[in-house]
Amino acid sequence: MSRALLAAEAVEAKEVMALAQALVRIPSHYPGPGEEGVVAFLEEYLRARGLAPFRQGVAPGRPNLVADLGEGKGGLILEGHTDVVTPGEEALWTHPPYAGVVEGGRLYGRGACDMKGGLAALVGALLAVKRVLGKPRRPLRLAALVDEEGMMQGVKAFVQGGLARGFRGAVVAEPEEMEACLWQKGALRLRLRFPGRMAHGAMPYAGDNPIPKAARFLVGLAEQEGRWQEAFSHPYLGLPYLTPTRFLASAGEGQLNVIPPWAEVALDVRTVPGMDHDHLVAEVRRLAGVEVEVLEDRPPVETPREDPLVRAAEEALQLLGLPLRLGGVPGATDGTFLRAWAGLPVVVMGPGKKTLPHQTDEWVDLEEVVQAARVYAALAVLFLE
Repeated sequence: MSRALLAAEAVEAKEVMALAQALVRIPSHYPGPGEEGVVAFLEEYLRARGLAPFRQGVAPGRPNLVADLGEGKGGLILEGHTDVVTPGEEALWTHPPYAGVVEGGRLYGRGACDMKGGLAALVGALLAVKRVLGKPRRPLRLAALVDEEGMMQGVKAFVQGGLARGFRGAVVAEPEEMEACLWQKGALRLRLRFPGRMAHGAMPYAGDNPIPKAARFLVGLAEQEGRWQEAFSHPYLGLPYLTPTRFLASAGEGQLNVIPPWAEVALDVRTVPGMDHDHLVAEVRRLAGVEVEVLEDRPPVETPREDPLVRAAEEALQLLGLPLRLGGVPGATDGTFLRAWAGLPVVVMGPGKKTLPHQTDEWVDLEEVVQAARVYAALAVLFLE
């Protein structure tokens, strides 16, 4: 029997299921308690199993946690995030969002799908590889990072701190129904402010109303989106989108008889490979006639189908009797920066339904979590050896 298959079989199913449940029971949304509780739990959990995890400070009360198996260069990173989104109105949940209820083989709770199930699978895989290989010839690094749901400060600090240096690939355990996602959309978050001049609503000629300017821009933006969608499409990512997500106009608290001094529009722009972000921002600026503030710039990324990491993923799936299903991520992940900034080939592949993240009554199938751990363990051995 191959050592990759031995590693898959070394995954302890009950251990992985119990860990996923324990992680869901620790609230880690931000703003809120943040990730400290999950990090402290995982740190102790890994130490008790013979590993030496260490922290990387990112922001107050928000540390990354890293644990290594083996030393050297050319290794693999297993990456997941420790933060979740807010549960929203808890009374709307069938089961309390942090109770970790298991019913019908499903683990319910905030973060069960996105992505504490995936994080538990990564830990289970790391421990399985340790049981089979001891210290592999090349390093296997678990990276449990903060703030993926926000501005991705965790992965940015991880890369900038040199913690991805010397590695050869990364697996990101986002909920993708175990598709091997080699493509990720880019994201731009833009803010535009249209100037005006306050005046009485009864005498609009005495002021300068910014709202019609902003409205004309939004009409033109929809037309521009249509042109870009005709020019750019991707077989796994679909179409690019230019989505207005905020429209504000106010004078102080805002009064119905006062023309506001400004109007603000925020855009969530999603791009596909082949689109140039600098050109896109310049086009938005031309269309708006005002300056564009770039709040965040996440480029679209892709990993070549023939990369050794993808081949290892395919072989691991085959060993376990599963097909290789290729896919694309409609949003950005921590893998975006591992690819764009660190230059690592990245496969985003994890347990959980794509549409469940951030919903009320979020859940993950525990058998799929265990299956993911087995795939990760086999993939890691194939890649490292």
